[in-house]
Amino acid sequence: MEPADRRTARIGCAVVFGIVALVGCSTALTSGDGSEAVVAVTTEAPTTTAAPTTTVAPTTTVVPVTTMAPTTTEATTTTTTLPVNIVEVPVLDPPIPALGTSDGAETVRLQNRLNELGFWVQSADGDYGLTTRQAVMAFQKYMGFENPDGKLDEQAATAISNMDLRPVARANSGTLVEIDKAKQLLFFVVDGRTEYILNASTGNGEAYEEPDQNTPGEIQRGISLTPSGLHNVNRERPEGWWAGDLGEIYRPKYFVGGVAVHGSNSIPNYPASHGCVRVSVPAMDWIWEIGIMPLDTPVWVHDGA
Repeated sequence: MEPADRRTARIGCAVVFGIVALVGCSTALTSGDGSEAVVAVTTEAPTTTAAPTTTVAPTTTVVPVTTMAPTTTEATTTTTTLPVNIVEVPVLDPPIPALGTSDGAETVRLQNRLNELGFWVQSADGDYGLTTRQAVMAFQKYMGFENPDGKLDEQAATAISNMDLRPVARANSGTLVEIDKAKQLLFFVVDGRTEYILNASTGNGEAYEEPDQNTPGEIQRGISLTPSGLHNVNRERPEGWWAGDLGEIYRPKYFVGGVAVHGSNSIPNYPASHGCVRVSVPAMDWIWEIGIMPLDTPVWVHDGA
């Protein structure tokens, strides 16, 4: 027969082992879903000890709030996520040749490419017309090329063909109109992404003294400035040409005082207006047609610095 002290020691070990096992189960039940768990206590030691189960906490990736492309590395795999305002485009193969202002099948390719990059062209019809020339001029301005004249020379053709990212405005969030006076361009930004780019001409910064077109005998004096800052479209005139105090303007969208985005027959590659933002007449018709610049739209004007 087994000595009493040995039986006592063996029973004590069994009880301790059972308590330890119960404590471990209680911890697993409590940490699983955050709720409290009821643990049944038994005085009998379990005859089988199951291997503990380990649960690996899932990994949660928080969307970055930076405009830089975050990079996550796991083992040997690298994943890169581009910001919403950066859009990849394929390089053209074969490239578009230097067309000058020629019409034809290659001009259709050019027009499609300009629209793909965000430089608005009225239609891809093979006619190197007004909106194609304006779009090429806008591209040349965006790239900072000298003498942006709207003709597709070798430099512009090579750059358009080799682009692999869509051009972007400075704004990378929100929905607004951005006017860059340094580049002389107008950008439409929708939900942080640059959707369209138009050639534009803003105030030339010079003093003027001219007869008031609407009030005979009165003289208009001032400085031809497009005011920088954040404004809003506050009034508009949907009909055609309107006789402004300093000349005719087409279907204007006013955003501060008498300063508006409006259609014009002259949109050169330099600042030329009394302060308004000129775009082509077809571009202004398109703005009204698709409703991309309604009342209360933010208009951000800056100097590009």
